[in-house]
Amino acid sequence: MQLVHLESIDDPQVEAYTNLTELQLRNRLEPSKGIFIAESPKVITRALAAGRQPISLLVEEPWIEGMSNIFAFIDEHWGDDIPVYVASPEQLRRITGYRLHRGALAAMRRWELPTVAEVCANATRIAVLENIVDHTNVGAIMRSAAALDIDAVLVTPSCSDPLYRRAIRVSMGTVFQVPWTRIGGDDVHYWPWQGLEELHGLGFTTAAMALSDDSISLDDLVCRLYADDNTHIDKLALIFGTEGDGLSRHTIANADLTVKIPMSHDVDSLNVAASSAVAFYSTRDLKHVH
Repeated sequence: MQLVHLESIDDPQVEAYTNLTELQLRNRLEPSKGIFIAESPKVITRALAAGRQPISLLVEEPWIEGMSNIFAFIDEHWGDDIPVYVASPEQLRRITGYRLHRGALAAMRRWELPTVAEVCANATRIAVLENIVDHTNVGAIMRSAAALDIDAVLVTPSCSDPLYRRAIRVSMGTVFQVPWTRIGGDDVHYWPWQGLEELHGLGFTTAAMALSDDSISLDDLVCRLYADDNTHIDKLALIFGTEGDGLSRHTIANADLTVKIPMSHDVDSLNVAASSAVAFYSTRDLKHVH
């Protein structure tokens, strides 16, 4: 690694960490040139293990020695010319929005996302995130998906980017372990109409998580995973809606099923991160049914 001690945090070499917005980092027009920011040694390690290419690191001086294994891994896989910008804790505290809790950031190259068919090739249970805009919720859902063995996650064109810094951090880097892609790319007109058709074409039973007059309970959905009659579900797509408004009426109307989580004390809904975890856990044995 090339250690570069910064004289000023305003050094243009660290502009990606200090001045660029998430949207500028993403670089919609040329995703192959876009980058994302991974924060903390644990998250950086998971990204590297998944083959994500580092461009540079920004590290607090006291953390340098403890990251020797990470530096050695980078040297082995990407060469020894990746710069590590070293700054004091006082310098880094001056970066607006980048209050570091674990001493390190890495700028890493985005990759071309796979197709839905590629991500779902061997999947029996997937999650679809419709227009979820809170980065924390997206990260939390990714973490639950990894922990509870979801095969793939699809995010709709208007959903928050799973590679936003906060989403990555909340996911604890599991965003690099769970196969995911954006259904319809950036075409906001693709979902839900063509998107649902694509899922049906891949053999998925689509289950909209929502309250409606014809909603079945999550318990009933689980029973269908084990059924040996025509109600049996072979491949399941669980669809979760945006905070506040929930799923669009078009999604609810065109999904195969509408599913609700039974609740008490007149509580009508859960935060989407919580409801997804409940649904993932309840349906977790689907792959063992086959």
